[in-house]
Amino acid sequence: MRRAVVIGATGQIGRPTVDALVRDGWEVTAASRSGGRDERWPQGVRAVRLDRADDAALAAAVGEDCDLVVDMVAHGPEHARQLTALAGRIGSAVVISTVSVYEDAEGRGFDTQGEPDGFPVYPVPIPETQRTVAPGESSYSTRKAALERELLAAGDALPTTLLRAGAVHGPHSALPRELYFVKRNLDGRGTRVLAHGGRSRFHPASVRNIAELVRLAAARPGSRVLNACDPQAPTVAEIGAAVDEVMGVEPRTVLLDGAPPADSVGSSPWSVPRPVVCDMSAAARELDYRPVVSYAESLPGTVDRLRAELARRDWTEAFPRLASTYPGLFDYPAEDAWLRAR
Repeated sequence: MRRAVVIGATGQIGRPTVDALVRDGWEVTAASRSGGRDERWPQGVRAVRLDRADDAALAAAVGEDCDLVVDMVAHGPEHARQLTALAGRIGSAVVISTVSVYEDAEGRGFDTQGEPDGFPVYPVPIPETQRTVAPGESSYSTRKAALERELLAAGDALPTTLLRAGAVHGPHSALPRELYFVKRNLDGRGTRVLAHGGRSRFHPASVRNIAELVRLAAARPGSRVLNACDPQAPTVAEIGAAVDEVMGVEPRTVLLDGAPPADSVGSSPWSVPRPVVCDMSAAARELDYRPVVSYAESLPGTVDRLRAELARRDWTEAFPRLASTYPGLFDYPAEDAWLRAR
């Protein structure tokens, strides 16, 4: 039986990936900081505790003869070097990267979006051949670029598929952008404001579709970079409507042309002035990839989980990463003041 080790197995992408590999006949070792397991995994899945910073622990988890390593948490060149140091023990790897490595022809990327006219002008859709930021240590994007460069340089010694994921979503997300609409609906907000006319598009990526790409790449090892996104890139207004349908509500949406009038008014986690839409044709061509779920089909599980979390505790406690990334996400007094003035 083919043997796979999944690093970050209890994370949002790791859980469905373990399941997909098991269903495809792999013997899976699920490695995570907690050493926990998902209740839906078969008993045959071996769960182990792993401190990623511990080279010896990683080598022990991989063992002497591992057909596949799937790495959900690698985010810098040092993690690439950990994997390449074990190349003689590993048949191939699949590593999660990000679309934030892309930059436009003027050198603008996700790291420059706070600057005047700093948001990139990407082609629609973005192919994998689009230029990327220079590798470095200054940001998440530059560290991911450095990770990619190190792994691709390994070539045949460690064939690695790098999956550039978009706006990842699923029931176990630590950054559930859907909370923007779910919490407003639960709080009885009858009106919401969306900047950029509600037309912002930041390509979502279901954890189930990413898991399917991992499964396919595992069966066809190679050194490659592929986008990892859903079949469609809905607008933020369409995402709100899809959440509303799941929750059975019909709030009023005020569409505001142009940028948000304030950080806490009209600015959602998808609010970008120019579209970020990825080309998925290479995945279809190289892996025969077919998405297993659409954005709308994936929503009920996400909404159910968010409802349950909000019933137990404050959103800032439940999702601290979301709260730190978008601190003004639910500034209702600012929204109300803007609506009254309007």
